[in-house]
Amino acid sequence: MIRRQVPEVVSPVAEVGSQPGVLGVSSQAGTKLTPNEIDLFRKNNPLGLILFERNCVSPDQVSALTASFRDVVGREDAPVLIDQEGGRVTRLKPPHWRYPPAARAFVDIAQRHGREAATAAAVSNHRLIGAELRACGLTVDCTPVLDVPIEHADPIIGDRALGRDVDLIEVLGRAACTGLMGAGVLPVIKHLPGHGRALVDSHVMLPRVTASRSALEETDFETFRRLAGQSLGMTAHVIYDAIDETRPATLSPTVISEIIRGYIGFDGLLMSDDLSMKALSGGVSQRTEEALSAGCDLVLHCNGDLAEMRDVTAAAAPLTDDAMRRWRNALEHIKDALPIDCSADVALLNELDLT
Repeated sequence: MIRRQVPEVVSPVAEVGSQPGVLGVSSQAGTKLTPNEIDLFRKNNPLGLILFERNCVSPDQVSALTASFRDVVGREDAPVLIDQEGGRVTRLKPPHWRYPPAARAFVDIAQRHGREAATAAAVSNHRLIGAELRACGLTVDCTPVLDVPIEHADPIIGDRALGRDVDLIEVLGRAACTGLMGAGVLPVIKHLPGHGRALVDSHVMLPRVTASRSALEETDFETFRRLAGQSLGMTAHVIYDAIDETRPATLSPTVISEIIRGYIGFDGLLMSDDLSMKALSGGVSQRTEEALSAGCDLVLHCNGDLAEMRDVTAAAAPLTDDAMRRWRNALEHIKDALPIDCSADVALLNELDLT
């Protein structure tokens, strides 16, 4: 996460307030920080770091990587993020870590065994995920996906979603958040205000949603309204014609202020989706400036390209007071986290063939 360090730092939270962005580690030497990355992070003090499969070889190696980043920026509570959703979006994989199921597995359990069983399974699954992450120094997991996929939507969301029923998505999404925080890991609800109607993959193209505002409010926005009290959220690189015909949510002051902050009521820390995704146009400096000007608290930059990381840090501005308040509030949920016994969770998931 990137924001330039404020010189007149007076409080621990202000010290966090370096720059509004999360940087990915380079893919060329991604299992440890390179000298150039150390120099960049030390000079610019990004709020946090995000890791991918290329950065994760073993528990000891990931623990050393997260510790080295925190040592470089001088903050023991600097967040280190990962996308450990389960299924095809799994960064920590066997043999060192379990392979968690995709979100759709819990929808299937709800259909076979009822919502109470599915809720318990979702809590246990995410508590196990959280325990594995926390043991390696990872403190933020970019899940759950609260998008409501429509028929014929691009499969980029697909089985990552918690179904199409708003009530079930609410229950299972809240269960996922509960499980992660129970293990000392912060969840990130995504992709605000909804990616489920996208007909193209925002990693490669810019989706445009033509649904009416009333239709969006009924389903897409509603899942996020119901979990608006969560501490962290991520935007969607999607245009919603009914709200802003020219700019995707990540870069739209209208979508962020009127829909995400206003109608949905989300007052948590809002980060962009990855700025290196091809849905966005212009250079990364421009994308950084526009995302922050639109109302994102933080920007994610994930491809590990050092030149781009330098551009992002150069374009970033200090964390706002509101962003620092939101980050302080988020930290309160995990500041006293202790190792937990997950044996009951393992037993439950074994019964359901989810381990």
